[in-house]
Amino acid sequence: MKRSQLWMLLVLAVVVLVSAIAVVHAKYRSRVLFGELKALDAQVDEAAIEWERLLIEHGAWGTPAHIEASARKKLKMRMPRADEVIVIKGHHGS
Repeated sequence: MKRSQLWMLLVLAVVVLVSAIAVVHAKYRSRVLFGELKALDAQVDEAAIEWERLLIEHGAWGTPAHIEASARKKLKMRMPRADEVIVIKGHHGS
């Protein structure tokens, strides 16, 4: 074999070796990124569950029963007795 052929063979071997290392690195990086993707998917699922919980909680805060319970507990309010009710009659629209 000629010297130029040996040189080309050596260059080809180095290129194949570098290519093989690049493939191994790409495969490793792919696995790392896939693991990160799965972790992010889990975070998205957790956030969706939390969002649904917050929507349910938000709906519960506005119910008449919750408002009444808060008024009784925090503001010490109560329903008036019949003798405490005053009816005011007036003219509408005048």
